[in-house]
Amino acid sequence: MSSAPVTDSLGRLIDALQCLPGVGRKTAQRISYHLLERNRDGAGRLAESLREAIERIDNCQCCRGFSETPVCRLCDDPSRDDSLLCVVESPVDIQIIEEIGYRGRYFVLMGRLSPLDGIGPEELGIELLSARVAGGTIQEVILATNPTVEGEATANFIHELLKKRQVRATRLAQGIPIGGELEYLDGNTLACAFNSRRVL
Repeated sequence: MSSAPVTDSLGRLIDALQCLPGVGRKTAQRISYHLLERNRDGAGRLAESLREAIERIDNCQCCRGFSETPVCRLCDDPSRDDSLLCVVESPVDIQIIEEIGYRGRYFVLMGRLSPLDGIGPEELGIELLSARVAGGTIQEVILATNPTVEGEATANFIHELLKKRQVRATRLAQGIPIGGELEYLDGNTLACAFNSRRVL
């Protein structure tokens, strides 16, 4: 099925939008046409914000999260608990964990182990994590990687590393969500809930 002819600039815009997660060609077309037909001011602000973010945001030298300064505001905060280190896959995970009131430190892997995609320990900054743990201040590392096959493999890899350093490693509990009902749970979720049960 042939698509409607587009200008070179519009074609490049549609192609560029497909870099976003979950955005295929049709969605990219809808976004492009919407911006050009109905919201050119919004498109200009979006372009300027993207350009500014790309130019100004880099990785924190300490936790590897996003920052506009060499050390981010969380790593620079002296009131945080230096004995706790939470390891996450992405900078967006920091924002989510901050909302529950966590007051420790962070380390961002910027991904998870995936040999088929060419992502190994080097790409995840495991040497930096190891050096940080070797400092002796950290007493507990919270492994908050996602409960996927790759996330579990990454957590297990880091756990083995921490055992050699004799640092306590904990994993986020998994199981039944608050307000959930057993009849709607899949087998893996229910099994995780049973395995993560605690004494009342």
